[in-house]
Amino acid sequence: MFVLDTIAHRLKRGCETMAYPKGPAPALPDRHGGALKVDATKCADGCTACVPVCPTQAIARPDGKPVALDLGRCIFCAACVDVCPPKAITQTGDHRMAVRHREDLVLGEPGQEQVRLAVALDEKLRRLFGRSLRLRQVSAGGCAACEADTNVLGTIGWDLGRFGIQFVASPRHADGLLITGPVTKNMELALQKTYAAVAAPKIVIAVGACAIAGGPFVGHAQVHNGASAIVPVDLFIPGCPPHPLTILDGLLRMLDRLEETPRGCKALHSTA
Repeated sequence: MFVLDTIAHRLKRGCETMAYPKGPAPALPDRHGGALKVDATKCADGCTACVPVCPTQAIARPDGKPVALDLGRCIFCAACVDVCPPKAITQTGDHRMAVRHREDLVLGEPGQEQVRLAVALDEKLRRLFGRSLRLRQVSAGGCAACEADTNVLGTIGWDLGRFGIQFVASPRHADGLLITGPVTKNMELALQKTYAAVAAPKIVIAVGACAIAGGPFVGHAQVHNGASAIVPVDLFIPGCPPHPLTILDGLLRMLDRLEETPRGCKALHSTA
């Protein structure tokens, strides 16, 4: 009888897995400002109001040069948005932030007001990983926030497995690594050995500000300021922590599994 009740309950609930990416993306929470945009042409001469308020030194303005904002270091506290007099730094509400190259996360130069979104892997790697990607997740000193949002993707609402992407227990069963945390000194050897245990060809994904650039711990003597100091990284997904939608977008973008939607699409930013 219990089994029948369970089946009836599930039938009543129906499918709970979101339609995305074939349907609209789920709305971001109101408190999630999404990716930042920098319009350096609005910066007042000599204004550096945004520089000292950044807790991770993600913003710089050398003399005579435009303001530069490093989304790889950014923890998205929005302090810079609040204090910027001419509103040169704004929140876009866009969940898409993953890039293939570290320098694509530095905003401010003409033509680089927003991140250059990640392009797909080359054809050979897409054939290998496009339909079946196994990842070993390595928490290299993280606080568990990025790890939690990564785990969310395995729940029934997101169902990461429907894309052929799964997390595995052993690096010997993996196609690559998904790294979180700033890579502490204590995790350096573990990360090196885990990377070495993955058979080539392999990919590495850095998730979160810590794994990209050290996050709040940047410059600390006991961290390596991100995974790139230890292993080559193929995909950078910024955030503190990144929203599960940002992580999923990055993974699917890398595998060329997305039908691109123009920036500003209401489906991406709806709060209804």
